[in-house]
Amino acid sequence: MHNSLVETLIGAVVIAVAVLFLVFAYTGSGVGAVSGGYDVTARFDRADGVNVGTDVRLSGIKIGTVSKLGLDPKTYNAVTTLTVANSVKLPDDSSVRITSDGLLGNQYLSVEPGGSMQMIKPGGQIENTQGSIDLIGLLGKFAFSPGASGSGGGGAAAGGAAAGGAGAK
Repeated sequence: MHNSLVETLIGAVVIAVAVLFLVFAYTGSGVGAVSGGYDVTARFDRADGVNVGTDVRLSGIKIGTVSKLGLDPKTYNAVTTLTVANSVKLPDDSSVRITSDGLLGNQYLSVEPGGSMQMIKPGGQIENTQGSIDLIGLLGKFAFSPGASGSGGGGAAAGGAAAGGAGAK
């Protein structure tokens, strides 16, 4: 009886320390919504890998998060709502694109500020957007395309042009 009580107390302490560690890691990492920000919408043709909580970065610095995702039933575009920190004012000709940290990294939204003197008002929209790029699809097209092997049509076309040039003399 005494051993099971001690084991239970040690287990409870381990679980409490693990919970404290997770809370510390979550609050210290900057994950979560930006408090006190304003909302801006952006529409993308593809929003692969973007979820609520995805970072919004300007020059590599986190300035906000994606707070809402939806689908426009008329255009079938992905509509994202970005919550941007109040301290950051974006020109109304800014652009945003979906990019990743690396080949297999997490997706984030990268904002490129424009040169306009007019700023986007809260509830406004970023017009210039670029959706995500399907890297796996591009690699698949390259790997399985008929001319990708090096012995395909590219060399034959070059050889034919050389032969045609020699015969014209």
